[in-house]
Amino acid sequence: MSVVDLARWQFGITTVYHFILVPLTIGLAPLVAGMQTAWVITGKEHWLRLTKFFGKLFLINFALGVATGIVQEFQFGMGWSEYSRFVGDVFGAPLAMEALVAFFMESTFLGLWIFGWTRLPQKVHLACIWLVAIGTNASAYFIIAANSFMQHPVGAKYNPETGRAELHSIWQVLTNNTTLAAFPHVVAGSFLTAGTFVAGIAGWWMVRNARKGKAESSEAPIEEARTMWRPSARLGLYVILVASVALIFTGDIQGKLMFKQQPMKMASAESLCHTQTDPDFSVLTVGTHNNCDSVDHLIEVPYVLPWLATGDFTGVTLKGVKDLQVEYNQKYGIGDYRPNLFVTYWSFRAMIGFMGGPILLALAGFWVTRRGRVPDKTWYKWLSLLAIATPYLGNISGWVFTEMGRQPWVVAPNPTGDQHIRMTVQQGVSGISAGTVLTSLIVFTALYGLLAIGWFYLMRRYVIAGPEKASTDAATPKMTGEPVEKLSFAY
Repeated sequence: MSVVDLARWQFGITTVYHFILVPLTIGLAPLVAGMQTAWVITGKEHWLRLTKFFGKLFLINFALGVATGIVQEFQFGMGWSEYSRFVGDVFGAPLAMEALVAFFMESTFLGLWIFGWTRLPQKVHLACIWLVAIGTNASAYFIIAANSFMQHPVGAKYNPETGRAELHSIWQVLTNNTTLAAFPHVVAGSFLTAGTFVAGIAGWWMVRNARKGKAESSEAPIEEARTMWRPSARLGLYVILVASVALIFTGDIQGKLMFKQQPMKMASAESLCHTQTDPDFSVLTVGTHNNCDSVDHLIEVPYVLPWLATGDFTGVTLKGVKDLQVEYNQKYGIGDYRPNLFVTYWSFRAMIGFMGGPILLALAGFWVTRRGRVPDKTWYKWLSLLAIATPYLGNISGWVFTEMGRQPWVVAPNPTGDQHIRMTVQQGVSGISAGTVLTSLIVFTALYGLLAIGWFYLMRRYVIAGPEKASTDAATPKMTGEPVEKLSFAY
């Protein structure tokens, strides 16, 4: 394999693993803050226990996310130094803002939240977790702004003397229309992940307690399922519904931008080989895809694709992969400007298809918990567990589509911007040997594998352990801020 292929594999593996952790961090922080707010307002003990329980899972996820995210920063200098040299003046600005503003904010107030249970006034302590939630989402915004520059470069000018893209307007970078469309889509996907996570775990515990109560003829487990796990499950289910609607609308906006900004990605998402007017939306194909002559579209739906592209059902012409390849050869020089059509086509459909898991859980969950009911069916327990994985897979598929569909560009040309600001992956890779990249690839993959095992072990352990019992003075924030001696909820 060439150094380009190895560097892409390394960046892809580390990015995908890191993004397993990111959506839950972004979405779960506001939910934990909401649970603590419910406890402060109502004084009900079960909201405090849920805050502690899901807060502990949030901390595990956050810690692993930080560890894997740091490596992402080093990737640009390790494997993609030519890319960093070319756009570092622009790309580094939002990344620096993410570290100096968002990350410092969330890590500072997270520390205060962890250690301030018995040291801070109740409302001040509550404000800390809300500031963590704001910080995690602000962090996502700056990262999305940096990535959106790669998708649609704005706010920069090419300097022929230095051969670099130089920052012209940080405001244009931060208000890039690609950023404004991608950020709410990512946040919606994160809330879908967190909502499914909360609903899935709460559903599992709800069934477990209900069955335990019936088996032991005890009301205590059933009461806990009714008063603690049912409200948290329904909270997650409501979040799933709202996030799903938001994903549909924000995804539609992104699709229309993609039609204008990256027509090759749009065509590749459909394996649309030739330019057509009002092409049908492809649901199922067979063939190698990369050889357009062997793609057979077995199931197609009319009117959908024109609507996704422009908002009109008819009269829309979409350029095909082969025609765009000829056009790009004339515009950017001889080369292969097609992404991997097989990966692009199926990752787009996987992104949409995996959304069915949370929706199915929501529909089933609202039904089995209607009118105060507490389910005790084994099938719902397993549905709750299995559904947790689906938004993770959907988020990963979405990012694979976003990044692989942009290939071979590492900085895609802006159709209406400075045409000198563009770069392919071959141009952006570092001038190092394939053996060096292979060594780091093996080390990172092995290390990340161990971290993944540790993450899963800790999450599983504390989910099965469940919330700790609250005592009368159980490490709760005091209105006066006076410390207490006894800590039963220590992290």
